[in-house]
Amino acid sequence: MLHDAITGGAAVSGSGGLERGAGTAAATPAPAGSAAAASAGPAAVELRGVAKAFAGRTVLAGVSMRVAPGERVALLGESGSGKSTLLNLIAGLEPVDAGSVHVAGTEISALGPDEAALLRRAAIGFVFQAFHLLPHLDAVRNVAVPLLLNGVPAAEALEHAAAMLARLGLGDRTHAWPRELSGGQQQRVALARALVHAPALVLADEPTGNLDPAAAAGALALIAEAVAASGAALVLATHSEQAAALAQRRLRLEACALHAVP
Repeated sequence: MLHDAITGGAAVSGSGGLERGAGTAAATPAPAGSAAAASAGPAAVELRGVAKAFAGRTVLAGVSMRVAPGERVALLGESGSGKSTLLNLIAGLEPVDAGSVHVAGTEISALGPDEAALLRRAAIGFVFQAFHLLPHLDAVRNVAVPLLLNGVPAAEALEHAAAMLARLGLGDRTHAWPRELSGGQQQRVALARALVHAPALVLADEPTGNLDPAAAAGALALIAEAVAASGAALVLATHSEQAAALAQRRLRLEACALHAVP
């Protein structure tokens, strides 16, 4: 499931290109009303009465939330409170049990797998709590994946990916394999991959969790710069006050519900 979120269901070759599997839709413009045209929709993200349970344990109960285009929102809460689940539901990576999830006017919770993958890869950038780097690709090709999936020529995609890595202090590690990178370096590669295609919506799950304070400050500055420049909305799940300071609004997930933080 997470591989499909990153690759859109396409097989990514080590040469920097894509090998599309049978039945995989080619990269096309996002559907009308998708986050690729966020200015046309009333909200970048809207949850309406969303419920989710796992093995009989309720995680979310009637959760509603609205995030305007360009707005930065921090999700706070204890470990296990459901922050990561909420991000997965916004991305269409998990089905809702009740309610609906809308991304810039498109009800992603009602889309089929192929349609949801098209919307994700065109309009959403992900920074997962785990890095989910593709082990058969070096750092620069991992970062280039969103661009390649959206039809950017390989040479141009790799150039943009290398520039993004350099901005995150990894200019000398572009051809390193994931197994050759430290945890902090892998997280910066994952961050670069999330931002390289200038998505309309960035979903970040503890994006600085494995970074030292100096590297965290650099990564947060890049996120802030990228979302400000593109007008992207940001939904950030974090325990870090440093990371939460990026947000214009804070919400706490507690007892299966969202609460505004003054």
